[in-house]
Amino acid sequence: MLQFMKGRYAIVICIAIALLLNFLLSFIKFNIDLTADKRYTLTKPTVQLLTGLHTPVHIKIFLAGDLPLKYKKLQEDCADLLNEFAYETKNNLVYEFVDLNSLKLDDSSRFYLYDSLSRLGIPFEQKSAVVSKNDKNIFLFPGALISVEGKQPVAIDLRSSKVIFKPFNIIDDEPQIDERATTNAASALLEYKFANAIEKLTRTIIPTVAYCVGNGEPIDLSVNDLGESLRFDYNLRIVDLKKSYPNPQQVNLLLIVRPTETFTNEEKIKIDQYLMHGGKIFWAIDKLYASMDSLMRAQSDFVAYDRGLDLDDILFKYGIRINGDLVQDLDCAKIPLVVGYNPDNTPIIQKLPWPYDPFLYGNDHNPISNNLDRIVGIFPSSLDTVKNDAIHKTILLCTDTNSRSLSSPAMVSLNSVRTEADFKTFNNSYIPISILLEGYFHSLYALSLTPTEKLDFQANSGMSFLNKSESPTQQIVTSNAQLFLNVVSQTTGPLPMGTLLLDNYRFANRDFLLNAVDYLTSSTHLFIARNRTIKLRALNKNKINLERSFWEFITIVSPLLFFIVMATLMYIIRKERFGKKMG
Repeated sequence: MLQFMKGRYAIVICIAIALLLNFLLSFIKFNIDLTADKRYTLTKPTVQLLTGLHTPVHIKIFLAGDLPLKYKKLQEDCADLLNEFAYETKNNLVYEFVDLNSLKLDDSSRFYLYDSLSRLGIPFEQKSAVVSKNDKNIFLFPGALISVEGKQPVAIDLRSSKVIFKPFNIIDDEPQIDERATTNAASALLEYKFANAIEKLTRTIIPTVAYCVGNGEPIDLSVNDLGESLRFDYNLRIVDLKKSYPNPQQVNLLLIVRPTETFTNEEKIKIDQYLMHGGKIFWAIDKLYASMDSLMRAQSDFVAYDRGLDLDDILFKYGIRINGDLVQDLDCAKIPLVVGYNPDNTPIIQKLPWPYDPFLYGNDHNPISNNLDRIVGIFPSSLDTVKNDAIHKTILLCTDTNSRSLSSPAMVSLNSVRTEADFKTFNNSYIPISILLEGYFHSLYALSLTPTEKLDFQANSGMSFLNKSESPTQQIVTSNAQLFLNVVSQTTGPLPMGTLLLDNYRFANRDFLLNAVDYLTSSTHLFIARNRTIKLRALNKNKINLERSFWEFITIVSPLLFFIVMATLMYIIRKERFGKKMG
């Protein structure tokens, strides 16, 4: 009886200890990320942001309700990530999932709500297989709204900006989206998107971006989307190089977008010294004059010629050269062209491949261009780098594997690819279109200006003349300014950047611009999270077919055999032990 009581109390004590340990361990966060790509580990800059967060953050995720399989996975990934965020902020971050379709609203209120969210930037899709109750369409809202008291909420699109296609022949096949890989890419970007939105809402210093004018840069509706995309997150200013000196103490980034007039030495000195004093520059240059407007107006071939910007010397000094050519690729956009006329003399319009608008692809090893969808180029030129050990060069954008370049003066023709022989000339690959330059730069005017001229510059600008940059700085040179302009429709006005006429698809031109500006102006280094990749480790289908029966046996029969063996052993042990005691 005593032994029985001891055994009973021992069980109770063990259960009590287990419950106590479970309760105490609930206050301790402990996990080990054993994944090769560290998908469950936050990057260091994100952790620093969250641990230093003293302002309550509220997040509403509208990806809720009856969701397709791809969005259910994205919803689960959001919940897992935001649990990590909440822990790092000591519960200073609260999130909730909101099913907008379940809200009991009349049609007028529902339309107003959806329109308000859309204006904030929340994306929505209509379900492909519409489930209707009371004849009401069901919508999906793959977005989230991050809010901080006293600030306008920031909306993020939870979907991937990179659409991944299954392998296809670029000449004969229509691309098919790989849904699984695309959803996987969306999950990889969640940390960056949420952390970046929180940082923008809680930061105290807002970077200043200056748009250069004075050399024929566009100031019309063709830069409408550029301005709208930047003005909410940055102090957007205009700097006229003919009248003022950009000061890096006041301007974090200088945007030089599609100049059309020659730069004078005085203007180049201002740019040069801005860089030497630590300023950062984003160059978007169309070296040759070539545009679709010219082609459509002439309805025939035209010659693309050099604009004469006189920037070759300064860019060469910084380690890069924009070539006087036009780049083509067979992996390209399609544009509407007149291919004939009907009996009533109305035009027959057909969308045909246009190699002058090649698709550009990002560098997966740099946060600016990693995890980006295709970018559509418009009459790009190629880039070459110049040997300079003090400058580190990284290709950000390049063409695909079926490219060629046409040297200036280049003939632009509606039928630039006519024969099989023409196809064989597309034998180049990965022609650079955008390059990041980082390091210590030397002034173009270090030896050419006299001491008196240098003193005059100092007197006029308030900055000393430097022969080389005192600290490492950065530039991005893109040989296709039309990447960042938007088409203006005669009926609907300015279209989003990266959208072609008569085409509902929006390419990632805007995403690339915003990533580049963020990289050049950010001090938090949150963009490191953009380098996160989650690899799909697909099973070998041939091996599955060959070994299917074996693994079915292992997974179904072996657990049963294990329990049978264990039960038999327990029976034998109990019989041996208690049989002796009874004897």
